[in-house]
Amino acid sequence: MKTEAALLVEQGKPLVLAELSIPALKPGQVLVEIAYSGACGTQVMEWRGDKGPDRWLPHCLGHEGTGTVIDAGAGVTKVKEGDAVVLSWIRGGGAETGGCKYDWDGKEVNAGGVTTFQRHAVVSENRLTPLPAGLTAETAILLGCAAPTGMGAVHNVLQARAGDSIAIFGTGGIGLNACMAAAFAGAIPIIGIDPKESRRELAKAYGATHVIDPTSEDVVDAIKAIAPGGVDLAVEASGSSKVMAGAVEAVRGQGGRVVVIGNAKLGDDLTISPSVFNQGKSLMGTWGGDSAPDRDYARFGKLLASGRFPIRGLLSDPYSLDQATQALEDLAAGRVARPLIDMSKR
Repeated sequence: MKTEAALLVEQGKPLVLAELSIPALKPGQVLVEIAYSGACGTQVMEWRGDKGPDRWLPHCLGHEGTGTVIDAGAGVTKVKEGDAVVLSWIRGGGAETGGCKYDWDGKEVNAGGVTTFQRHAVVSENRLTPLPAGLTAETAILLGCAAPTGMGAVHNVLQARAGDSIAIFGTGGIGLNACMAAAFAGAIPIIGIDPKESRRELAKAYGATHVIDPTSEDVVDAIKAIAPGGVDLAVEASGSSKVMAGAVEAVRGQGGRVVVIGNAKLGDDLTISPSVFNQGKSLMGTWGGDSAPDRDYARFGKLLASGRFPIRGLLSDPYSLDQATQALEDLAAGRVARPLIDMSKR
């Protein structure tokens, strides 16, 4: 069986649309027909080379999507043929089989435990979760990365409570999910910070009570004008080490907490004064919002499907697979919050 994929062949160059031969399934692997794929800042960084040279080229891309199971290898019990599923880079229960290798006219193409910039994908069982009720295959791509990372940062890591004040630095797809999670938790105020006007407007639609343009005013001063003494909580989702340091400044002493989600470029360093720890502030990291798919995805799915926020508006108009490079360009430029690649669009 063959499939079509948008491959990263050379960093900084357009993705290459290629026909791949699908390998036989190993125990614990599942063959999924992809319906929709999202795109994340991680793919932008891979494509641009922000993390340095890529030793896996050529390789498949994408780590969030939805689709339908069309075959399963030996030992798979979590899903079965015909099941609608969410594909995610975050590991849940089930077999972890590592990556696989596709054939491209005699050339070996690498793929991780889950990839989604393709019409069919061989996926490890533990990267699949049944599609929650109430979500469409379009909107459920948010459960592959943006929702568990952004919502998980607020619910699992910061453990936001009603009345907590929170600042969210970077209101792209992950930051907007953090905004919604903060609103669901009853946090107030919820302050969204982003240099893009379009993303600040989205933040208002997805839970932010205040927004700040970091290009026109001092962010820490503006935050402390809204929340005297500093906010209780902060989420950093921009990937800028300078912004990370600013987030630490923006939280209050004696209990203020910061979680860093954003991926910094290779070679960036974070410099903060050790005195922030003597002030009682906490700086934390997270791996996917500390989310566990088998525990959290159904819960996050209910929140997304609740109707409180217009979640389809988080996603772009559909791109076709041969427009995957454009999707990455638009995401990198801030023209969209979360690209949606529709495999049925030609």
